[in-house]
Amino acid sequence: MLANMPGFGDAVRAARRIAGDRSLGVGLHLNLVQGPPLSYVPSLTDARTGRFHSLASLVVRALTGRVDPDDVRAECVAQIGALRSAGIAITHLDSHMHVHALPHVWRPVAEIARETGIRAVRWPAESLRVGPLSPARLCVKTVVASSWWIARRRAPVMASPDHFIGMTLQGGKHLEPRLLKLLDALRPGVTELMLHPGYVDADLEAIDSYTWQRERELAALMSPAVKQRLRRGDIELVHFGALC
Repeated sequence: MLANMPGFGDAVRAARRIAGDRSLGVGLHLNLVQGPPLSYVPSLTDARTGRFHSLASLVVRALTGRVDPDDVRAECVAQIGALRSAGIAITHLDSHMHVHALPHVWRPVAEIARETGIRAVRWPAESLRVGPLSPARLCVKTVVASSWWIARRRAPVMASPDHFIGMTLQGGKHLEPRLLKLLDALRPGVTELMLHPGYVDADLEAIDSYTWQRERELAALMSPAVKQRLRRGDIELVHFGALC
């Protein structure tokens, strides 16, 4: 869940409706790049607007040492608190645009997660051998993985899946056959498949460019072919709580 965005209240209500379903895990999708913060964090925000710096600006600021770790801690605490105040049990932590993988961001995030009892995290280092990619997406995958390997040094160790597949699945086109192929090729261990299923409305279009692809992803996940493949018995669906 994103704690500082317009859909938060609706997400909380949806989670409460299915609270008895223990197959559902809910994580904090830590947001440091969009909308207003939930705390006073001057090194993360534009003084003119009071809103977070863009992703590009945050990356530059993180790499040049202009992100205050105390600001990262404060906002992480505030967003964790928002979920828990709403009655959400947090199974893990990841982040919007993978910003938790940035140097000078991951360490304070990991420290707060450990201090507040969150024991699992997304490991966003995706194998470069998985799936055909455009040059631009290959570049993003390489940068995220490299940042993660640098950032996680000398930071608290947390539980994470053995494998991660995310950017390979983005795009929406021909997703069902790509998903079926990936399911057949899963390696032993726990693999996180990152998708963005959802419905498009005016609120989404106002804040995000990833729109129609979400409905394609939802259709692929709910397709009879994918459901039949999962019923074969060689894949178990779990959430991050199973890692701890």
